[in-house]
Amino acid sequence: MDRDQRQMSAAAYLYPPVDPFDRRDLEVGEGHSLYVEQCGNPDGIPVVVLHGGPGGGCSPAMRRYFDPARYRVVLFDQRGCGRSRPHASVQDNTTWHLVRDIELIRKTLGIARWIVFGGSWGATLALIYAQSHPDRVAALALRGVFLMTQGELDWFYGGGAGRFWPDLWAKFTGLIPEDEHDDFIAAYHRRLFSGDPVEEAKHARAWASWENALAAIDSNGVTGESSAEYARAFARLENHYFRHLGWLDEETAILNRTDRLAEIPGTIVQGRYDMICPPVSAYRLAEAWPAAKLKFVAKSGHALSEPAISAELVRTMDRYAARADALGLSRG
Repeated sequence: MDRDQRQMSAAAYLYPPVDPFDRRDLEVGEGHSLYVEQCGNPDGIPVVVLHGGPGGGCSPAMRRYFDPARYRVVLFDQRGCGRSRPHASVQDNTTWHLVRDIELIRKTLGIARWIVFGGSWGATLALIYAQSHPDRVAALALRGVFLMTQGELDWFYGGGAGRFWPDLWAKFTGLIPEDEHDDFIAAYHRRLFSGDPVEEAKHARAWASWENALAAIDSNGVTGESSAEYARAFARLENHYFRHLGWLDEETAILNRTDRLAEIPGTIVQGRYDMICPPVSAYRLAEAWPAAKLKFVAKSGHALSEPAISAELVRTMDRYAARADALGLSRG
């Protein structure tokens, strides 16, 4: 099955394309401006969508996981990526800045409580936001859980995933001299922030390609090359966040604060063969969070666009819409 066929299969489970009824640039401080959009029903159930990366940006396809007659869908590009400005900037760009930004968006739009929907890094940010503001989160819908731990980074950037994809791992590591192979995140950091546009672009594309090639279970490592602009923001922001372990410490680590999620229902949709965010993280999260339901999706990897994952996420959001009153949320 080629890429176009996969996208068509996933699209079969999604709601029809919809245009935003509101677009704006929101000044959030420290010189950053975020692109924010709303689509669906202006009086519907509020849901905020947190994209992956860090640095991925939101896309029109992300609007389609929600019934537009019942949901008021809020999407935005996080600091430094997509249509937010300044592009690819890591200045004043940390997890805690993003948590503050989400709260500012909520207040600006006049939303009391909302459902938070996120995958991969978006799931990380959703969990941290919910632990920081549990009274503002009615429910969580997560996909491809990433807990921002050293073990997860070691798996993906220390050779674990490379044991399954040795040919692609060789391409990723081959750009780095052997005497720097003890820490690929640090080695790529030196090149992604070198100040040399050609060197930065080359290593940004290599960084993005390594991740994108492993996202879908049936891609066999074949993926189109990212644009230089997208790759630069994606690679620089991911690398910046990973070098700092997401600015989490013992006190703020996600698994150490699951008591803050006790009153928040959650659904975790996890590809059984996720090579980027191994399923053990989702399993550990579900064990520590009794209010969550974990759904392993057979024959699926990491990508949001995989058909079975798309179908499960749409079902999840339809179930939440049917339970809006129980969740304390208004219907449109």
